[in-house]
Amino acid sequence: AGHIPGAQCAAFTDNLGADGRFLPADQLKQRFAEKLGGRTPEQLVSYCGSGVTACHNLFAMALAGYPLGKLYAGSWSEWINNPQHAVATGE
Repeated sequence: AGHIPGAQCAAFTDNLGADGRFLPADQLKQRFAEKLGGRTPEQLVSYCGSGVTACHNLFAMALAGYPLGKLYAGSWSEWINNPQHAVATGE
């Protein structure tokens, strides 16, 4: 358990409404503006456990009008296999 130091959780399911469809672009824009917290979208690198659901967030950001972000395709499963990588715990 843990996360890459400096990482912030953005559950991909929060991109969806009760009907299972993506939220409207303005709502997605607000959601990610809050997550970015003043950082630029270009500073974002999305990752998850294995690289799949991170793409959901990148697509949602694109729907919201943000530039296509970067994906760390190796994600957590690759990160933890390198003993030189730091691991953060807690929030």
